[in-house]
Amino acid sequence: MSGFFNTFLYQPILASLIYIYNTIAFHDLGIAVILLTIAVRVVLFPIFYKSAKDQALTQHLQPHIKKIQLDHKDDKERQAKEMLDLYKKYKLNPFSGILLLLLQLPVFIILFRVLSTELSGAAFTTTTLLGILDLKAKGYIMPVLAAAMQYLQGKLMMGSMKAKPADRDNPMASMTNTMMVMGPALTFFVLVNLPSALGLYWLVSSLFSVLQQLYINKQLPKFKDE
Repeated sequence: MSGFFNTFLYQPILASLIYIYNTIAFHDLGIAVILLTIAVRVVLFPIFYKSAKDQALTQHLQPHIKKIQLDHKDDKERQAKEMLDLYKKYKLNPFSGILLLLLQLPVFIILFRVLSTELSGAAFTTTTLLGILDLKAKGYIMPVLAAAMQYLQGKLMMGSMKAKPADRDNPMASMTNTMMVMGPALTFFVLVNLPSALGLYWLVSSLFSVLQQLYINKQLPKFKDE
């Protein structure tokens, strides 16, 4: 397994980072990390997009989901069928969020290994962003910015939905609101103990997600009519 990981994941990403660093990034590691992150997100765009769209649609369909749960609270089989029909109608995968997490973790782990073990090597003569921020060092700037961008993405995912009094008793809405705060908080506490290069990766990836979410939110009426 380690041989597969090294040959098909670790080495290609390391080689890509070194190539970008030596050519279009002008030996600026920060620019190289930014460009590599964008490249990774472009390659994985179809999966990230589908997952983000499903999560946004699920939030906007919460009134329908809650109605089904209330109408068939004593008939779990009918409730499950109605929920399945709703998911089929809008081509939703309720496990998209888990899929996205499972997809991001390996990428993050690979980049963590690359950026935490190779920054002191001969491949990178400088390890700063624009000659200012040392990406080998730990710090608070990147974790704060990354967490803030992730929080913004969560707010955008909620769209223009306004909280209603009835939502206070909705476990799904309550869990979503909690995760919208806990996710960025966890991101901050993880990144603050890692090289700033990882924070830069997470920041750029989250910014990409924000732009993607803005597009999805504009498309939601169209998706809901499909």
